[in-house]
Amino acid sequence: MKTNDIFNLLHNAVESKFFGKKISQREMADKLGVSMRTYQDWKLGNSQPQAAAAIFKMLGELEEGDALRLIQRIAHELKDEK
Repeated sequence: MKTNDIFNLLHNAVESKFFGKKISQREMADKLGVSMRTYQDWKLGNSQPQAAAAIFKMLGELEEGDALRLIQRIAHELKDEK
């Protein structure tokens, strides 16, 4: 699976979290702290953040439950940083 496919899946998953409310690329870019152009390039596969592919591969090495717990921990810590 290509990194841009993963970004598209994640974008759609975030939209479904908000009950199907469309989230613009600009809104998502703002949430991630990147420019809209950068986010568009990620979604189109024109570029990818260097660490993204490695992170996805590392998560793929974990059992599902372990990956989920790790993602939840990371998300919690990122929320606390705000």
